[in-house]
Amino acid sequence: MTTERSSADALFAGNRVTLAGYEAKHFGWSVEDRVATITLNRPERKNPLTFESYAELRDLFRQLAYATDVKTVVLHGAGENFCSGGDVHDIIAPLIDLPMPELLMFTRMTGDLVKAMRHCPQPIIAAVDGVCAGAGAILAMASDMRYATARSKLAFLFTRVGLAGCDMGACAILPRIIGQGRAAELLYTGRSASGEEGHAWGFYNRLCEPEALLAEAQKLAADLAAGPTFAHGITKTMLHQEWTMSIDEAIESEAQAQAICMATRDFGRAYDAFAAKTRPVFKGD
Repeated sequence: MTTERSSADALFAGNRVTLAGYEAKHFGWSVEDRVATITLNRPERKNPLTFESYAELRDLFRQLAYATDVKTVVLHGAGENFCSGGDVHDIIAPLIDLPMPELLMFTRMTGDLVKAMRHCPQPIIAAVDGVCAGAGAILAMASDMRYATARSKLAFLFTRVGLAGCDMGACAILPRIIGQGRAAELLYTGRSASGEEGHAWGFYNRLCEPEALLAEAQKLAADLAAGPTFAHGITKTMLHQEWTMSIDEAIESEAQAQAICMATRDFGRAYDAFAAKTRPVFKGD
């Protein structure tokens, strides 16, 4: 029995990672009190993405599924902009000369970033200021919640460069956030939506003053990190999976998911704290 447990412990230890010491190459990365902050850090060009930053973000979000020291993630841009999308010179220009098989490799890679964001258990909060366009709009869309400023400019620019609006899951995810008609308008026209419009449509959860935006997003992230984080991961999973379920399937899946959460120590901690008239201290197990 001891040998079996030691083998199991070794297996689980090999899957667990800590990411506080991770050294990002293509964006900023920091972890404080179980809240990770990703900073798209090319402010002189409004924080565009490159082939390398796409791939590193995808790989990092995949690793987050095994991270023990990160419970929530904040994604924002340096300076006064969120992200202007794919870099025109570093990405769009090279794509023009690629053959179809390599173009498909690229579009699958960018889609894999959205998959990684949706499948990592940590809630992701996008802090959106200024330009949020193209692939930057997709990053905000793929996040779980979005704080923004009145001066933010949301634009799905794909038609402006001769492409379809169905990029990186936009035709599946965006209508679920703001509705089919509004999503269709943004994806067909490529026009920019203001912060107030995005908030009224439900794309943004809250509008903040620019100087307070990052702090407000990090406060929300810290509040979530102090909660029952295992249960938060279950909530994120069910929000994603239930898109394709019938009501009966969803109710049964939620029954199973909630039973799993009832088996956690956090559920017992909440009851003990209620009985003692104190505030529960959740530990995510």
